[in-house]
Amino acid sequence: MRGPIAPPQVPLAASRADVFADLVQDSVERLERRWPQLADIDFLVLEVPRLEGRGEQAWSDEAVPLGGVVPARDGQRARVVVYRRPVEIRTKGRDERAALVHEVVVEQVAELLGLTPETVDPRYGED
Repeated sequence: MRGPIAPPQVPLAASRADVFADLVQDSVERLERRWPQLADIDFLVLEVPRLEGRGEQAWSDEAVPLGGVVPARDGQRARVVVYRRPVEIRTKGRDERAALVHEVVVEQVAELLGLTPETVDPRYGED
C-alpha cells in the first residue's frame, strides 16, 4: 500500500520548505507589529544563494550568506531573501532554526531600512 502517511491538512504532511517558509512568515509578522512599513516589502525563501554574475569571486573563501536584500527599483518592491539550506545546515532543531531565521530577517530588514538590528528588534542577539 503506497500513499501519503497523513492527510494534507495534518502538520506531518508539511514539507521542510513549507515549515521553513512558516518560520520566516512568523518572524515577519512579529516585526510588522513594530514596523508596519514592512507590508511594502516582499519576503522570499530561496534554497541557496545564486553564484551567477560573480565571476572569479564566486569561489572565494567567504562564508555562504544566510540572507540578502534587493532594494526597490523600477517600480518593483524591495525584497528580503532568506536562504533555506544554509540556515538549515547551521541549526539542529526547530527552536534553534526559528531563532536563526529571525536573526537573519532582522539583519536584512535593518540593512534595508538603514538601521541597526537592535533598533529593528530590541531583543536581537538575546536568543
